[in-house]
Amino acid sequence: MALGTLAAVSPGFAAQPDDDDAAAKGLAILEKNCARCHALGLTGASPHPQAPPFRDVVERYPVEDLEESLAEGIVSGHPDMPEFTFEADEVNSIVTYLNSLKAKENAK
Repeated sequence: MALGTLAAVSPGFAAQPDDDDAAAKGLAILEKNCARCHALGLTGASPHPQAPPFRDVVERYPVEDLEESLAEGIVSGHPDMPEFTFEADEVNSIVTYLNSLKAKENAK
């Protein structure tokens, strides 16, 4: 099987040429749904004291482990967090953004 074919059919396959676009889409999705509680970038406090900044989340958990939760419904231990579910393309974009955030965090 050619590597290009494998990349096309393997979710989570390493770096795609359009990762910057996917990361930007992922950030936009997170801004719309999560920014009222979570800090999304490399700096700043989360607006909600119980909501960890995403830079901390990506250090605590493997990003790929979040894929299923994002698709099936993220539920947290604190009662005021709404349940979110995302479509497969949204999950891919969110994961791409989180991976880019982790890479930037690790590069510090």
